[in-house]
Amino acid sequence: MSRIGKKPIDIPSGVEVTVGAEAVSVKGPKGSISTPIHPMVSYKVADGVVEVMRSGETRQECAQHGLHRTLLFNCIEGVSKGYSKTLEVVGVGYKVSVQGKNIILNVGYSHPVQFPLPAGIEAKAEGSKLTVNGIDKQLVGEVAAQVRRVRPPEPYKGKGIKYIDEQIRRKAGKSGKK
Repeated sequence: MSRIGKKPIDIPSGVEVTVGAEAVSVKGPKGSISTPIHPMVSYKVADGVVEVMRSGETRQECAQHGLHRTLLFNCIEGVSKGYSKTLEVVGVGYKVSVQGKNIILNVGYSHPVQFPLPAGIEAKAEGSKLTVNGIDKQLVGEVAAQVRRVRPPEPYKGKGIKYIDEQIRRKAGKSGKK
């Protein structure tokens, strides 16, 4: 029995969950988002609670049960509170700024790197910190990972773009002649 799948999901006030033929759509104060329905999983919405049920007990059905419950929970959490990831730019002369729907990164290349933001994602730069916000947890994480890939942190001085809570494993530099 899936421990995650059998937990009911509470629907916060101001959030509306609609089960359709091919997708479950969720509307809330921050926007609307939908997640696809798998044929092995069914949904029941009643009294401010969503229950996710599966059709059988096979390994595949158990896996889909927990997965689709978590996807729906992430949608409800996203439209009510939203998700954010914070990145930090470390290095002498390294800067980050946001102009419209583009992130401008000056991270040691001969030219500034322009990173276009996809629809539904917002970014805010404060000094050397960049915060990526949105209602889709997967998209927020993917955009933050793509920004980090522009200049990943290097192990000697720790220069580059890193997550705010990331610990960089440092290496010792060259040792002098003996």
